[in-house]
Amino acid sequence: MSARVKITEGANQLKMLQQMDAIEFIRQLVECESPSDSPSDLKRFMELFADSISDDAVCRKAGTHLVCTFKLPGRKKQSQIMALGHGDTVWPLGTLRTMPFRHAEGRLWGPGVLDMKAGLAFFVFAIRALRETDVPIAQNVVLQINSDEETGSHTSRVLTEENATRSDAVLVLEPGTGLTGKLKTSRKGIGDYRLRVRGVASHAGVDFEKGASAVVELARQIEKIAGFTDLKRGVTVNPGTISGGTRSNVIAETAETHVDIRVPRLRDAARLEKQFRSLRPFDKRCSLELTGGLNRPPMERTKGVSHLFRLARKAAGEIGVELEESATGGGSDGNFTAALGVPTLDGLGAVGEGAHAAHESVLVDRIADRIGLLAGLVRAITTPQ
Repeated sequence: MSARVKITEGANQLKMLQQMDAIEFIRQLVECESPSDSPSDLKRFMELFADSISDDAVCRKAGTHLVCTFKLPGRKKQSQIMALGHGDTVWPLGTLRTMPFRHAEGRLWGPGVLDMKAGLAFFVFAIRALRETDVPIAQNVVLQINSDEETGSHTSRVLTEENATRSDAVLVLEPGTGLTGKLKTSRKGIGDYRLRVRGVASHAGVDFEKGASAVVELARQIEKIAGFTDLKRGVTVNPGTISGGTRSNVIAETAETHVDIRVPRLRDAARLEKQFRSLRPFDKRCSLELTGGLNRPPMERTKGVSHLFRLARKAAGEIGVELEESATGGGSDGNFTAALGVPTLDGLGAVGEGAHAAHESVLVDRIADRIGLLAGLVRAITTPQ
């Protein structure tokens, strides 16, 4: 057997051992359930994560969130790159009883494994790979893990934006798109509006003409609101829920609808805002109350985003992987960082399917190349050219 063959076999064995370690870490993270609505379990998850990487990074709590600065060789500049993820999941406590973590059929299964605990583990192992090469890294590398992404990032947004403004690039560890793991170079902005209608109640049989139906008025408004959708521009407006009235023999005094909006560009949100604010009652006896608006700005494909994707595609090519990009209507915390003008690349986490569904799973044979992609991308961004 030649020396070259022996070296190749040794390298493959090392990769297999590292992959097994990565799978074990993912198992620990998945089996530490962390639903968004359970502060104590989220705290337990953050403590587990920080303890597990104490040799790799210095972690600090930021409210219920976690910020970890990795220990890497090289003299550091003031700037940094930021990896961004979340530890909360949509799965209620106790889901593991019916949906346990398992390694089967070439996949890892379990609540939160794809969205996005595997992605968090991948980044840790990518940084460990960089440390093993002992290549000087000229910038700080920070991982921020939020505890409320699945519920709107209400407490983490300020922290995310503060760290992003100090960063040259943001790498978002959300899952890739589809079973090929496409990266995400644009995301739609998300908002919601609530339209409440107040009419005049009366007896439907005795005083019909004295009433002004909030339900009828709302129906007319919903038809107009649905017309705000512009598929050519990628703008969607969905009146998702309606409620109103009390009994069929009472002219309804109140009714309301809750509307979801998705916009690919910030200017589309401004246009929608004007349209919503221009709504007027068809029946002058009714009044309208509108609340809400854009709450997660779009992640637009800027020059900075496209530059990061080119670096990622080159890093992937060096390990024999062809990388593609995608756009999505869903949002992430990367929307906030991109809106600040900070180059942001999303979908760098696990490859799999079934986020938020019973078949949530990660492809095992994509673990190694995803870790390699992250390591190569961090090195490309942080190493002086």
